[in-house]
Amino acid sequence: MKLISWNVAGFRACLNKGFDDFFKKIDADVFCMQESKVLEDQFNYKPEGYTQYLYPAEKKGYAGTLVYTRVKPLNVTYGMGIEEHDHEGRIITMEFDKYYVINEYVPNVKRDLSRLDYRMVWEDDFRAYIKKLEKNKPVIVCGDFNVAHEEIDIKNAKGNRGNAGFTDEERSKFTELLESGFIDTFRYYNPDKIQYSWWSYMGNARAKNVGWRLDYFVVSKDIIKNVTNATIYDQVMGSDHCPVGIEII
Repeated sequence: MKLISWNVAGFRACLNKGFDDFFKKIDADVFCMQESKVLEDQFNYKPEGYTQYLYPAEKKGYAGTLVYTRVKPLNVTYGMGIEEHDHEGRIITMEFDKYYVINEYVPNVKRDLSRLDYRMVWEDDFRAYIKKLEKNKPVIVCGDFNVAHEEIDIKNAKGNRGNAGFTDEERSKFTELLESGFIDTFRYYNPDKIQYSWWSYMGNARAKNVGWRLDYFVVSKDIIKNVTNATIYDQVMGSDHCPVGIEII
């Protein structure tokens, strides 16, 4: 099964920037999107053979997650079931026969770090949420995690330390996630590879490849042996992020 994740930075905008071409070419079984920024009546994209699951934020034009899958889930749930977290459309959980697939859009701490304390709560609650699911079957989490985990995952580590997305606090929470029994698939198979998934729109950053790796597929240790082709599609345009993907057998 081929899974793709992409922060599209507004689905309607991405549709006008070649989204359909990539969608058809990549031929994914499950295609997860973050920052969809749409309501049901604001777009009409219905690829043949796929079922759509949309979880918009209550705030119009903000955040949100979206999935197209041609493998029918056994069950689909939205959010974590925690009131504090379930207003911004950030989690779609799909249960399949052998594992869960979770599309997650992790809250940004903001440039002034005003949401850092909230982010720490989110991280702990989300980790508890997926560990509970894992008692039933393995878990695959994909999405924009809004953190560059290690110095290899960011172009200018020294200059960005302490900035949103590269604070010690955010990085340590990602470490905690891995230490709780999960594996960063791209880094597992590409321990020394420098490749990014997000570039600022400022300073011609993408052309210069001054980027960050913010987008991940993280899986339960039990199924890492079944994961192949952990890929960053950094030549695909249409957003300030690029798609990432895995295949699982």
